[in-house]
Amino acid sequence: MFDEEDLETIREERKRWASETHDDSERRERFATVSNREVDRLYTPADVADLDYAADLGYPGEPPYTRGVYPTMYRGRTWTMRQFAGFGTAAETNERFHYLIDEGQTGLSTAFDMPTLMGIDSDAPMSDGEVGKEGVAVDTLRDMEILFDGIDIGEVSTSFTINPSAPVIYAMYVALADRQGVPRSEIRGTLQNDMLKEFIAQKEWAVPPEPSLDIVVDTVEFAVEETPKFHPISVSGYHIREAGSTATQEAAFTLADGFAYVEACMDRGLDVDAFAPLLSFFFNSHNDIFEEVAKFRATRRVYARLLAEWYGAETDDARRLKFHTQTAGQSLTAQQPLNNIVRTTVQAMAAVLGGTQSLHTNSYDEALALPSEEAVRVALRTQQILAEESGAADIVDPLGGSFAVESLTDELESDIVDYLDEIREMGDGSIRDGVLAGIERGYFHREIQEASYEYQNRIEDGTETVVGVTDYTIDEETSPEILTVDDEVQRRQRDRLEAVKNDRDDDAVEEALAALSAAIENDDNVMPPIIDAVKAYATMGEIMGVFEDHYGAYEEAVGLA
Repeated sequence: MFDEEDLETIREERKRWASETHDDSERRERFATVSNREVDRLYTPADVADLDYAADLGYPGEPPYTRGVYPTMYRGRTWTMRQFAGFGTAAETNERFHYLIDEGQTGLSTAFDMPTLMGIDSDAPMSDGEVGKEGVAVDTLRDMEILFDGIDIGEVSTSFTINPSAPVIYAMYVALADRQGVPRSEIRGTLQNDMLKEFIAQKEWAVPPEPSLDIVVDTVEFAVEETPKFHPISVSGYHIREAGSTATQEAAFTLADGFAYVEACMDRGLDVDAFAPLLSFFFNSHNDIFEEVAKFRATRRVYARLLAEWYGAETDDARRLKFHTQTAGQSLTAQQPLNNIVRTTVQAMAAVLGGTQSLHTNSYDEALALPSEEAVRVALRTQQILAEESGAADIVDPLGGSFAVESLTDELESDIVDYLDEIREMGDGSIRDGVLAGIERGYFHREIQEASYEYQNRIEDGTETVVGVTDYTIDEETSPEILTVDDEVQRRQRDRLEAVKNDRDDDAVEEALAALSAAIENDDNVMPPIIDAVKAYATMGEIMGVFEDHYGAYEEAVGLA
């Protein structure tokens, strides 16, 4: 992009500036990103001397998608604004859904309680004290019917943050569409359903990794045929970052998981250009605005290139990396919680400047409890102000061409590819096998733990500043109004579950569960029998129990936690 003589002049002038004009007094010896990537004081064309505009940047909506996956980006339509919602019973969460829609939210995002996430029923002994506490309790299709009462699921896009029991929730949503008379081909939304990430970072699982991967492929296969507007996987780097990874690790490990799903689907015989457009991704947006923007841009570029080079993807739809972003939960502080509004705004701005397709902004009180209505409204208004007042949505890739951002993008791309090559080598040429081997050997755990330990040390030795915690502290009593979930929720949920069990046809339930068992034994796709089972009002725990009967329950090897 730059003439070599001009570059040499710039290099010489930079040296002159550094020696003659620049004041060496700086407030720190070293400046680095949240991920501890050192940054220079000044970037010039010399830092991006090898940049090839056509190959490395191009134009929005065209390969390599560095500048965005759509030509007009937010000038055509703003990102989908989602706020995570779910607590107590389905009826209470339904009220929050209606509130958010009335306040201008453009997509629903559903949080589930721990029993639902783990695939056990509210009346199980393990569920005691956890029902409805960190998300909504869903035991049967009846709960899903209440959850979306008065909401036309043919008109709204819904995200489900759930993994081990994701196929059951997916089946319930499909069954609900059938009940509402909405064609399956018209339902829109996203199922997280990223089991590889669970074994790497979040640690919610039911059956071992390999059968878990097979079940995920079943959902993709079903979605291609039945729900082509619904994303059956949201490959999730968010939880990898929340566990303590660097930005590079988040991007690299997420792409590795994504490529593992690609290989598994291709092994099933699926066409990459048919299923890849249904894959979506989910990233964290942390405090360092330039590192985050560079991360998003580099990840898009790597994905587009390697999906073509390694897997033969030919269509634009297949090579576009579309992603949801959530601001960094781990950055929120209980001290001076209103400071979290500023953190969230910076993180949301990074996601927008980096080209996200949908966004969740954390509420300022989430370090203390489930978010209150006021906090949720402020978080949603943050997105609306960014979209309508800041100008950030008016220019596509506004930081494109910045010497600093382009240099950081190149650095991140190189480091991401190094990780992917290492993982692929662990699998003897297969990313899928490399990821499974990495899980078994504890590779991902060690990498993340070392990064997390290093970051914590930087906080404790004063290298990293956390405003209101390590510096700028005040004597205060932190007691904002917070949302609490009444213990009566558990009783009401268990009563409803008992009523459903009393009213249903037990023979139909047993027949449906037997059909699911037969599908597992015959290596058939499990989604059709799961849908039949939920329509018979089989419970979450009963359905997931069939999988555990066949595959056993997974237990992490000692020393890998």
